Amino acid sequence: MIVPSYEEARFNMVEQQVRPWEVLDATVLELIGNLPREHFVPDNYKGLAYADIEIPLGDGQKMMFPRVEGRILQALDIQPTDNILEVGTGSGYLTACLAKLGNKVVSEEINPVFTEQARQRLAELQINNVELRTVDSLGDAAESGRFDAIAITGSLPEMPESFKQRLNIGGRLFVVIGQSPAMSAMLVTRTGENEWQSEALFETDITPLTNAPVVRKFEF
Repeated sequence: MIVPSYEEARFNMVEQQVRPWEVLDATVLELIGNLPREHFVPDNYKGLAYADIEIPLGDGQKMMFPRVEGRILQALDIQPTDNILEVGTGSGYLTACLAKLGNKVVSEEINPVFTEQARQRLAELQINNVELRTVDSLGDAAESGRFDAIAITGSLPEMPESFKQRLNIGGRLFVVIGQSPAMSAMLVTRTGENEWQSEALFETDITPLTNAPVVRKFEF
């Protein structure tokens, strides 16, 4: 049996998973076709780095499907001058993608182990335009500041108003809203100081953000 190389597996991932999921942006396809995803995968899962699965990271968290990562990058339409907030560093893979596309990334992660792993992985690839913070982005101690793009990598039960307020005018927010198994990926664009537009992108089901509020179901 011939085991495909990482380069071949990466090409197949783009052509068989990402592109068929309506990710057609040439810049995004080139990026994920060249960035070594295996570098961000736990050692015991490296052989599955390019598979159509959610790879376990520990602490109940998972890497998203490659096709979902592609849709996030395409939807946010990152420009070279953009300053970006990522909520949930996870493996650091999406962090690296955002950093390659934009000016600077602030990535917040509640799990200090994930933060340190991402710090090492990014340094090894000489990605230096990322500020990693170990913080609960949903907590009272969360920092303020505005960004051109915000990527929330775990689902939330409802639209997060606080993150909408952290967008610059013209800024874009990607977030997955709802409860398993029915969630909607949303793109929110700030069009004015007190105006936003929301667009439903696709249906999905991803792991909730750590410490995400729990919506109690109504019981008769």
